[in-house]
Amino acid sequence: MVTKLQKRSKSTNKSALPLAGSVKDSAQQIWQAGVGAFTKAQAEGSKAIEALIKEGVNMQRKTQSVAEEKISEASSKMSSMATDISSKASGQWDKLESIFEDRVAKALNKLGVPSAKDVSALIARIDALNKSVQKLSAKGAAPKAAKKVVAKKAPAVKPVAKRTPARKASKPSAAVAAD
Repeated sequence: MVTKLQKRSKSTNKSALPLAGSVKDSAQQIWQAGVGAFTKAQAEGSKAIEALIKEGVNMQRKTQSVAEEKISEASSKMSSMATDISSKASGQWDKLESIFEDRVAKALNKLGVPSAKDVSALIARIDALNKSVQKLSAKGAAPKAAKKVVAKKAPAVKPVAKRTPARKASKPSAAVAAD
């Protein structure tokens, strides 16, 4: 048995030697392939990274331009909306102002303060009376009465602009109209 084992061990040694060499050669080739793949990946990886960086820059430019367009679009819409709102608000202010003016005019009327229309009507009436007095004085009829009316009328013309004496001025004109 010993001889058989020795024969066998000799035969396994001879066959193990080429197997170990082939495993060693295969491991070496695998190692070299791995190093080659790493080197190739490293070279192509830097190229791929550069390509990705270029694509990123292009994408950033595109998104910035689109964002700027959207911002300008939104700002123009907001400015048009602001214009619309301000025009509506000014219309409301005009309405409020007219309501206020109407209420103030009513309050002044209740207090007996003459309005601008009343004052202009009094001025027109005074002018008409002055013309009629001048016609009467030109005809020579009742020159004394005309002088009295003109004398009473002349001071009343100045205070009409002050608004309060306008009431007093209307009383003598009523007396003249009654004559």
